[in-house]
Amino acid sequence: MPHDTPLMPAGAAGSSGADADADAPRLEPIVVLTEREIRSVVALDLQALAAIEDAFTRLADGQADVPPIVGLFVPRRRGEVDVKAAYIHGLPSLAVKIASGFFDNSLWGLPSGSGLMVVLSTRTGFPQAILLDNGYLTDVRTALAGAAAAKYLAPERVRTVGVIGAGTQGRYQARALRLVRRFERVLVYDHSPAAVDAYVSELPGLLKADDARLTSTAGGDGSREDIVVGPADPETLVRESDVVITCTPSHQPIVRAEWLHPGLHITAIGADIPEKQELQGEVLGRANRLACDLKTQCFARGEFYHAMTTGAIGADVPVAELGELTSRRTHGRERADEITVCALTGVGVQDTAIALLAFGRAAAARLGTRFPVGGDSAS
Repeated sequence: MPHDTPLMPAGAAGSSGADADADAPRLEPIVVLTEREIRSVVALDLQALAAIEDAFTRLADGQADVPPIVGLFVPRRRGEVDVKAAYIHGLPSLAVKIASGFFDNSLWGLPSGSGLMVVLSTRTGFPQAILLDNGYLTDVRTALAGAAAAKYLAPERVRTVGVIGAGTQGRYQARALRLVRRFERVLVYDHSPAAVDAYVSELPGLLKADDARLTSTAGGDGSREDIVVGPADPETLVRESDVVITCTPSHQPIVRAEWLHPGLHITAIGADIPEKQELQGEVLGRANRLACDLKTQCFARGEFYHAMTTGAIGADVPVAELGELTSRRTHGRERADEITVCALTGVGVQDTAIALLAFGRAAAARLGTRFPVGGDSAS
């Protein structure tokens, strides 16, 4: 189906269609964008959320090609490197993303995640931009996918949100959720008490700043009530929350089936390789409605893989892909008392979507350093 989409913002380089093919292509300088420049034009906002939703809709419509993930592992440093990409049909550019997670980095006071994205012309194959985002765009697009899942699966009225994993993504997930649900309280758990303390201290200010920015953009005064943030053990967190978000690199399940209650929604994003698991398999077995971002990925890694391996769910269990929800092909939550679970492993269409959004906004703002491209042939 045709799409009127935010994936092709004003200012993005390139064109598509018959008119573009009538003109001979030429080599344009490569634009290099720094993390600071990217952060200045890309944030957690409704247009970015719409871009991610549209990318999933296109995937569900068969208008995107997503190759298998390339994964490299460095066990000595608890490190992993993933390469993801996607071609979304009809767009002038695609993106290839390299993302790393080295979970011993905290020993040296360094963030665990990093990465960059390369934007390529879908007409010539030449690189158009290198986005030195240091993992920022991955954080944003992952959080927005969580928000999209909650938009269709979480209860309409949410009072308490539980976040398991007090790292960077734990912050982004709570912030992105505010785009689709209002809430009053956040409970947080992490194996590191220091991480919990920092989260409890920082999140209220981040949420208040987001509310002010978003309301100001809409023409309001940005005033909101303060949100209460506090620590909790995993069981208390799950039992008292309306929405639970898990975002850890855990290799052992944290959330247990006996803690579930009617009306609960869980978004699990940490288990993106076969070895990781945040949810006991029976959690998926007890859910009334299951969803994921891409079945071919999720059935081979993470929560669905473990639940199927242990027999908690069968291979024929109904599972909605996120694109089926964003395209309205499949219903999301239908009853207030349903238990819903969505597992996200990260799909290349998200990376192409957020990269093109960043590239387009940066071009409109005339940001970036340009370097000439040379060479006569590919090698």
